[in-house]
Amino acid sequence: MASSSAVTIGVAGALGRMGQVVTAALDSRSEAQGDVTVSALFDRVGTEGSLSGSRILTSAIEAIEASRVLIDFTLPKASAALARSCAEPRAIGTVRPALIIGSTGFDVEDEALLAAAATQIVIVRSGNFSLGVNMLLGLVRQAARSLGPKAYDIEVLEAHHRRKIDAPSGTALMLGEAAAAGRGIDLASHSDRGRHGLTGPRKEGDIGFSVLRGGGIVGEHSVLFAAEDEILTLSHSARDRGLFARGAVEAALWAVAQTKPGLYDMQDVLGLKA
Repeated sequence: MASSSAVTIGVAGALGRMGQVVTAALDSRSEAQGDVTVSALFDRVGTEGSLSGSRILTSAIEAIEASRVLIDFTLPKASAALARSCAEPRAIGTVRPALIIGSTGFDVEDEALLAAAATQIVIVRSGNFSLGVNMLLGLVRQAARSLGPKAYDIEVLEAHHRRKIDAPSGTALMLGEAAAAGRGIDLASHSDRGRHGLTGPRKEGDIGFSVLRGGGIVGEHSVLFAAEDEILTLSHSARDRGLFARGAVEAALWAVAQTKPGLYDMQDVLGLKA
């Protein structure tokens, strides 16, 4: 049972698959450790008053006012708009909530909104809240630094369920960025995200991306370092969406302990940044 000092956490997109998984993870942690409590659930405009399990959905503004931190696994536009709302001035004596974002596929306008909001609040944004994936990022960076482009080509492979709307996935792009960082190059100018027809030979140094969508695949990611005579594969398989929810809850607890606003990621939460 949650204690009186439990961190109040609101859940965005509460009617969605990840929203329900996050709510379940919070309830489980509340029962086991008592350091968190679900303060509000909300979804798109017009769902106020609907039920999610035994709880009644509120508006986003009500959730913001009731929560110390919000967890959002929705869509980029919705997440960016929520960040802006969280960052708006509050009544004297109230605290702006921190925001945990697991949405992916942000465009330039969305990125600008997040950056502006992060001058006022703590935002933890990650394409993947898994501990294993965040460890994998470091391994990919190290391998890319050691295995040069003249001998080793890099390919990022990812697979997700049929309902995922962005490609490559946020995690795949994180892995690509880690590989690019290891080699000291810019991913945007050294990536190949689509091959069709007579493409010619592979360009040395490019980081390739391959995407699969189908069924109920939770998340599969691999990074191949392919030479003429060997292939090194670093991979991660997600078996249960609960692992992302549990990571987001840890990020929420970390966020409320921060004293400076800013845009952080899971590497910050886990203390993995050099």
